[in-house]
Amino acid sequence: MAVLGACAGWSLVTAAVHDGRPEGVLLAVLAVAAGYAAGRICGVLLPVAAPCAAALAGLTLTVTLPRLAPGPEIASPLGHAGATAAVLTLSTGAACCAAWATPLPVLRLALRLLAGTVVVAGALLGSITAVVTCCAVLLCSLAAGRLRHRGPGLAGLALTTIVLTGLTWAIAGNTLPAGLTASLEDRLTPRRVDLWRDALHLAHGDAALGVGPGRFGELSPTAAQSTLSDGKPHSAPLQLAAEQGVVGVLLLAAAFCWVLFALWRAPRPTPVVLSAGAALTAVAALAAVGNALSFTTVSVGAGLLAGLATARPLIEEPVAEVPAEAGRERRRDRPAV
Repeated sequence: MAVLGACAGWSLVTAAVHDGRPEGVLLAVLAVAAGYAAGRICGVLLPVAAPCAAALAGLTLTVTLPRLAPGPEIASPLGHAGATAAVLTLSTGAACCAAWATPLPVLRLALRLLAGTVVVAGALLGSITAVVTCCAVLLCSLAAGRLRHRGPGLAGLALTTIVLTGLTWAIAGNTLPAGLTASLEDRLTPRRVDLWRDALHLAHGDAALGVGPGRFGELSPTAAQSTLSDGKPHSAPLQLAAEQGVVGVLLLAAAFCWVLFALWRAPRPTPVVLSAGAALTAVAALAAVGNALSFTTVSVGAGLLAGLATARPLIEEPVAEVPAEAGRERRRDRPAV
């Protein structure tokens, strides 16, 4: 609550100074908080059925409403593809959490098949990014069943996020070797990289407060040149740096670190925790190179999955498909809350 409150409060401060529009940030904070609260409640009452229902809801939503939000259709990869990949990734993570939470081998297999179905849906929708991220979450979930301690796994997820965010910042600052920069620009598209550079330039202009929430589209030359621009730099860290300064970036990092800490302290089995952590890390990666967090559906889904993975079920959950020694070690490793 303190972290989310600080995020909302700082957006109001920067908006007041620069006449910005903090509604988007406030809506995202509210969506995460609502999703997290719902996840905590449902995770207590229905530790298996709730994540299964969340996975089915995410899959159904992306199949029936691929764009996830009204508005002009922006050309790929700057359009709604990132949000679609994020929702499918969260659905895969929820299915994996449900699979590890059930003691029934048949149901566990069915839930893993559901996770595989989400991967197939991503391929049918033409989202290569969704296929890659969903497969990564599924593989991490399967590997999590062999880990005795959750700490190293969560540390690895944090390091992955740091490296990818740093790479995004390096591309925007044009500090990478010329050959590598050119190769990455071809994959990311020059327009996306130009948006990142505009965001970094605006951040350098006012590192303390930024230019104000919602004002990037007004001040970015690249965004102004396009009639279909959504007014965002398509990178959550760079957008916060441009619009809310260094403090905004630090608050975003604090929110992600808090999620990892909550997962580390969660009473759920380690495979459940790491499956959720892998999905949330994949969404963080998508947000670092796209506008996934601009969609309320993604914010609610991320909060919901975090809540499901950190809830305390009414009954003790068994840990299956691991050696007996590892199971005993995992029970000792599980922090008390």
